[in-house]
Formats: sequence, C-alpha cells, structure tokens
Amino acid sequence: MTFDPPLIPAVIIKRYKRFLADVELADGSVVTAHCANSGSMKTCWEPGWEVQLSPSDNPKRKLKYTLEMLHNGTCWIGVNTMQPNRVVVAAATAGEIPELTGYDEYRAEVKYGKNSRIDLLCSRGDERCYVEVKNTTLVEEPGGPYTFPDAVTSRGLKHLQELSDMVAQGHRAVMLYFIQRADGSHFEPARAIDPAYADGLEKAHAAGVEILAYRADVSPTGIHLAEPVAWKLA
Repeated sequence: MTFDPPLIPAVIIKRYKRFLADVELADGSVVTAHCANSGSMKTCWEPGWEVQLSPSDNPKRKLKYTLEMLHNGTCWIGVNTMQPNRVVVAAATAGEIPELTGYDEYRAEVKYGKNSRIDLLCSRGDERCYVEVKNTTLVEEPGGPYTFPDAVTSRGLKHLQELSDMVAQGHRAVMLYFIQRADGSHFEPARAIDPAYADGLEKAHAAGVEILAYRADVSPTGIHLAEPVAWKLA
C-alpha cells in the first residue's frame, strides 16, 4: 500500500481522548489529528516524536489529518488500525501470504458469527477460511516480543470464540497479527495486560484456530507485508 497523496511530517505534542492527537506541523502551526486507534498505544508515542499524517480533502471531515505512524528513534510504528486489513487483503489476493494461497475468492468485511464481520474471508467452492487481523504495536523493551493487546479487549476475546466456532463448523480459521514496527523479536500474547485474552488465544489454538504473525515494512512512502514472525503462547 502506497500513500497517495504523500504523508505530511509533523511532531506529536500529545495524544488524548484516545482518538485525538495534537501535532506541530513544519511551519510551526499546531493542529489536531484524528487517531484511528482505540488501544492505549503504549510504547508507540512520546511527546516530541516525529510523526507522519495523511491529509484529507473531504469537506465533511471535522479533522483534516489522520495520524498514520510515529518514529521512536529506531523505526516507524504504524498506529492507524484501518491499514492492516487493507494491506493483508491485498497481500492475500496477490498470493503473498503462502498460508492463504489456493483460494478463488478473497473478500473483506463479510458478516459472520454473532453480529460480527470477518476481516478476510477466503473461499474455494464450499471451503472457507476466516481470517481475523489485529494491529500489533506493543514492544515493552528493545528486542523484546511483539505483544497484543495493549489494553484489555473483550471484543478481541469475542473474535477468538467466533473463530473457534467456525473451526467447529468444519472451516479454517486464522488469527493473524499484523506487526507494524521492526524493533522486536517474536510474537506472544500480552498476558500481563490481558490474561483473559492470552488464555482465550491458547484455548482457540487448541480448538484448531491457526496463528500467523507477519511483520510489515512501515515507512512514510507506504506499508507493505514483509516477513513472517515466529510466535509462542507461553
């Protein structure tokens, strides 16, 4: 995925009310940007970090800019939770995710389960593979594991149960963690933050839900699928 129009550099001042971030543009003006991320964004920002914003010319939008990524001095960290689904769907359709090849159709945002939408549904004849995608940005220490979630998520736990339900019905189900930074090692659930989610992931995997973790190349020019990352549950 390439950013078009190009992103706009700025410096973050603060993030607040979850969905707002005050940033300083290159000309010294301060604007409020939309932050499309409902998590804590722990380890993803500090005042003074360089950021990149996507602009919008939609006159109906209250905020002109969206916060896309921040730089921690080592790497860019993608925080817009709308982007992972787009990148994963495009990569799967293009055959860039080996575990998801061989299907005839790839559809995004398909209704399933109990009033939910699956991020990606892969199908071939009567075969179905349900893929849930989670943006993963938490690294507690340099070189440490990439972990999810960064805040307690009852919604994420619900998704694990619904994936397990699909397996019980005879389908494939995949939990894919899309890692938008490059300074960690492997993936594991953030048990210290949400033990119920960590237990839920173990239970879902035992029930047949597959786990994938992929790192993305994140830069001001675009976000692209890069490589698989090892994972563990313990």
